[in-house]
Amino acid sequence: MKIHPVEQRSLEWMQLRAGIPTASEFDNLVTPKWEIRKGQTPATYLAKKLAERWLGGPIADFNTYDMDQGRILEEEAIPWFELERGVSVIGVGFITTDDGRVGCSPDGLIGDHSGIEIKCPAVHTHIGYALVGKLPDDYAAQVQGSLYVTGRQSWTFLSYHRRLPALLLFIEPDAKAQAALREALEQFLAKLEEGWNKLCEMNGGPPIRKAATLPQPEPEYQDIIP
Repeated sequence: MKIHPVEQRSLEWMQLRAGIPTASEFDNLVTPKWEIRKGQTPATYLAKKLAERWLGGPIADFNTYDMDQGRILEEEAIPWFELERGVSVIGVGFITTDDGRVGCSPDGLIGDHSGIEIKCPAVHTHIGYALVGKLPDDYAAQVQGSLYVTGRQSWTFLSYHRRLPALLLFIEPDAKAQAALREALEQFLAKLEEGWNKLCEMNGGPPIRKAATLPQPEPEYQDIIP
């Protein structure tokens, strides 16, 4: 794996993620039962990734107040977890496989062999997770995907709410999940390259992007004495 020292949600982070599949989006490629998705969902995801690659950066995404609040609470959840488990969480920006074709943005790495994914959902959602007591289907692909990208031996899933008991799970790589992700990603990356080549052919070549230019100094004027 390769760690990119950027701040999550920064422009640099968004540019690194643009055009490649990432663990938080792997549910577009596989189901919670580890079957490869077919139909409109992966097709829409492919178009999104091609758009990002063509434009050279992220496209507009949806954001909500609840998501912002969840991110704020994550900063509270990390020290709680460190105190509870007696470990240190190392913040990271973005991680890719060695070839840079697949990535993930974990909430942190733990030692040399583990990582962590933190969710701070609405109170009723958190209670639902706690009562079931297992990794929610909505995040199974993300957690197994983070294990796939990093090659780590385990992953922690934490659902945190400041007024309720936390749900703390320790997840190991699942052979069926890892095999499904590998196959789905191989297929997706092949289609991504095929789609890119087709767009370039239709365009008569790859997109031409304007190089960034530095602002030019204002011209100096001198008074002309007649």
